[in-house]
Amino acid sequence: CSSLLLQIGKMMLEEEAREAEMEKIKYIEENCPTLSMPRCSHELQELCRKLHKQIDLVDEERYDLEMKVKKNDKEIDDLKRKIQDLNGRFRKPALRRVRMSADAMLAALLGSKHKVSLDLRANLKQVKKELKEEVGEKQTGDWRKNIEDKAGMDGRKKIFETEA
Repeated sequence: CSSLLLQIGKMMLEEEAREAEMEKIKYIEENCPTLSMPRCSHELQELCRKLHKQIDLVDEERYDLEMKVKKNDKEIDDLKRKIQDLNGRFRKPALRRVRMSADAMLAALLGSKHKVSLDLRANLKQVKKELKEEVGEKQTGDWRKNIEDKAGMDGRKKIFETEA
């Protein structure tokens, strides 16, 4: 059944190619007369002028057709935009949060190949709350003490105090 369809398609393509070739030959016969070689330079100049005029005409037609195509393309784009506006704005669906563990996610992605359980919290650094409280108390202490602590630089503050 499929080979029959392929044969029919092949025959249709060959027929279209033959028709296109026939149209091409017909167009060339109508628009391109046989070229007669001129015998003198005056006839050659006349032939060149005639060919230049034909080239100019073809270029004008080509330019006009290009402008029509651009105009039609722009019109098509405008109509597409109008259709989209008439259909309404595109709304993105609200996404739902999916709660899934790392093991379940790997199992979904890798299928049955997934055998290693992944505990992401095992490698996290443990932070003691007592340290945070000590740091907080230190910052809220006497401001003069903080300045003396920050002065640093191997006792530079003491050097300036002894000179004064």
